[in-house]
Amino acid sequence: MELMPLRLPDIAPTLTDTEVLEFCQRGYLILAGVVAQETNERVNEFIHAHPYGSDDSGGFEDDKLLAEDWFVAEVILNPQAAGAVRSLLGASAALPTWMFNHRSTRPKPAQQWHRDGCSRYGHAVNHLQVFYYPQDTPLELGPTEVLPGSHFLFNLGPFMGHYGGIRGTASTAALAGTIFITAYPIWHRRGASTAEGVRNMLKYLYWRMVPPQRDWIVEPDFSLDDLNDLESALYGGKVHPAKDQFHHWHDVAQMFYWLAGKKDDFPNFLGTDRWPMGHPPRRQPRDFHTFPS
Repeated sequence: MELMPLRLPDIAPTLTDTEVLEFCQRGYLILAGVVAQETNERVNEFIHAHPYGSDDSGGFEDDKLLAEDWFVAEVILNPQAAGAVRSLLGASAALPTWMFNHRSTRPKPAQQWHRDGCSRYGHAVNHLQVFYYPQDTPLELGPTEVLPGSHFLFNLGPFMGHYGGIRGTASTAALAGTIFITAYPIWHRRGASTAEGVRNMLKYLYWRMVPPQRDWIVEPDFSLDDLNDLESALYGGKVHPAKDQFHHWHDVAQMFYWLAGKKDDFPNFLGTDRWPMGHPPRRQPRDFHTFPS
């Protein structure tokens, strides 16, 4: 059987301005139970029939599931998940070419905090890392934990592993069929598991193939030209204790502007070096950015 098509087909975006801004702020979004239970059961049966490796850390890392038309149609191109990918990566995004199953069957301590290899820090969103649970994954089975906003926190891998419980982390405990989409450099780890039972978690990537532009669902009352709109939206969001409030707002707004294809307009939003870096002027003064020659 041939491998799956390489590009996202003509799928409508599903995220709004507010939801894209929330992704920029948290670094992830969760789509609860979007895959049909019949498909989840079929995926679990397939995994059992195609084991990879002999220990409890694996599952498989190959293209067998990605060559199954039913899996592509119902998981990779799931309308809600693919619509979110379309919103963040634009049209014709490249589809996954590999997959890894993070499988666990027995109680284990929490994994070390890490961000995956080749992570790059910045405000561009050219890749999305996606996780899919084909079975119910309660806290007892050690679902993945993520650190909201950490896609903006630079740290070297060797200096992350010693952290234990970090204040403000979020569990992805979820029902079968849940897909969660993350910014690639987000900090994450497998949570501690306390129960016997199988936890499969499939992880795969999508890639951007077109320049960014604001072609998701545009809210008529959400104006990038109104400084108060974006600032008010950011005021309503939580800031992780590890981040400075205004630095975080600066990062979130800059990522949103990048995704909207307006990165060159971002200095005007902040007032370049004439205003505090993370706080746009609530009202533009007269002759804003107009200077005598």
